[in-house]
This record gives sequence, structure tokens and C-alpha cells, in this order.
Amino acid sequence: MAPPPRKFQTLSESSGIGRRPISRRTLLGGAAALGLLGAAGCSKAPAEGEVEGGDLLERLRDRGNVRIGIANEPPFGYINSEGEAAGEAPAIAKVIFERLGVPRIEPVPTEFSALIPGLNAQQFDVVSAGMYINPVRCEQVLFSDPDYLMLDAFIVPAGNPNNIQSYQDIADQGLRLASGEAYAQVSYAEAAGISDILILPDQVAGLDAVVQGRVDAFAGTNVTVQGVVENSPRAESTEPFQPVVDGEPAYGAGGTAFRLSEKNLRDAFNEELHKLKENDYEELLEIVRPYGFTKAEMTDLTAEELCS
Repeated sequence: MAPPPRKFQTLSESSGIGRRPISRRTLLGGAAALGLLGAAGCSKAPAEGEVEGGDLLERLRDRGNVRIGIANEPPFGYINSEGEAAGEAPAIAKVIFERLGVPRIEPVPTEFSALIPGLNAQQFDVVSAGMYINPVRCEQVLFSDPDYLMLDAFIVPAGNPNNIQSYQDIADQGLRLASGEAYAQVSYAEAAGISDILILPDQVAGLDAVVQGRVDAFAGTNVTVQGVVENSPRAESTEPFQPVVDGEPAYGAGGTAFRLSEKNLRDAFNEELHKLKENDYEELLEIVRPYGFTKAEMTDLTAEELCS
């Protein structure tokens, strides 16, 4: 079923659980979130849809550093107060690239919606931003296997006066929702019949919009939402929930993105990622736990399953 027509507004236009890790065996064929539809090309990129091997890993080893594209979205990827890359995805990238013989990561911050175009325009070497893996994005980039699986949640006014627990609750009550630019949550909302969606830069702007009463809720990932409301007495996070699209679960699993021309680098990265997942995710959890990730967010789903 196609989503209903959208009525989007940009910021400038606005008036101003505990659970067990989900196995690949439980993955159902649901409608994946819409990704970024356009990607800038470059002279070295392969033809559309074509995957090549590539020699980027050898060049990164010679150079001694890898440029990682990140968006300002704690806890997935951001620049900390020392001006260094921080967050779940950069922390994983740092460990894996060190093991691949590339000792330093160099963050390149950009807007989330510019990550895929920036990657394909060679503004950075990989995307380390916890980007959700879905079929549309898989046509434009190669993904590692996911390093987390996340439920959604909403920022709502303190006390949750509208008793919002799902996208359907917002649609049924005719409430106004906000989400981030190029966030997968936008398509989840569309599928539920929500057409009036305010598009904001990030979750901090979402918190402000909820507190100011411009929207009734802001949709994001559970960890992101919980982090941003932690010190706000006027807002709270709803209980995490599994988004559903056309009756099927839409899994929010994120990984590292590579250009289509760099399959060799992606495969080498995957090999090291799988080592981190050994022994019941012990080593991977050690890396991501400081950013609020737990065993509940671990998964053995694969990029191939999420792309199909």
C-alpha cells in the first residue's frame, strides 16, 4: 500500500524495555523505511547498481587515516566537547579500522540527509552514523551487517497527555508529529496515515518543538529520544515500541555504509565486525555500552536480509 500524500514543513516554515535480541530467523518481509532517493555521483563511481571490488583499504593504510561521515545525532555519531568523533558508530569504526591497519579516524560532520550524497561524492570514505539499512539505500551504497537493532519512541509533553504509544495513536487523534530530516520514522508515520509532519534538523529541535507546543510528539529511535529528554522536566520519552508497516515489523537496524565501488573494504570491515559479535556480543557491547546500548540492541540480522 502506498503511503498517503505528504504535507511536510521545514523548520523555517513552522510558526514557531527490556527485550531479547531479534534473530535473523525472526526477520519478516515488511516494508522498509524510505531512504534518501538521490545520491551525488563522481567520476570514480561504478555505473548505477554496479558493485566493484575497489582498493580503498590499501589506500587508507598508506594514508594512515579514514574519513568518516557523521551526523550530529547522539548517541550514534557526533563531535564531542574535545572536537573528536564520539558515539556508537565512530567507536566501532575506530576499533575495526585499527585492526585493519588504519590507525586514525577523521570525522567529517554533515547533515544526515547529506551523508549518502557526500559519500558518493568522495567527501569522506565511509558513513559511520548508525544509518538504518533498507532496500532504497542499498541501491546507492553497500552496508556492513548491522551493529544494532533499535525500537522507536516519541518525545511527548511531560505526563504524555495524549497517551501516545504508537504512530497509529497519532493518526487516530489527528495529532501533529515531528521527526528528523531523512529519518526512517517519517515513512513509518506516513504508512500509519499521518500526513502533517514537521521536518526538523534533529532530536534537540524536536524536544524544543514539543516543549513549545508546536507539535504533539517527535519520533526517533529509543536511545536517541531517551537521551535528549533526560534533563528536561517538561518532556518525557514514551515506552519503546516496534514500528509496523503494512502489518509487518519495520526493523530499525543500522550499520556502516561504503561506496558501491568498495566491496573489498566492506567485506574486510564485516569480517572484523563479526569477530566483535563473538562470545555473545561481549566485545561489541564493551565498545557501545558507554553510549547507552545494551544486549537488547544486539542482532545477528545481516545486510543482505535487510536489503532484500
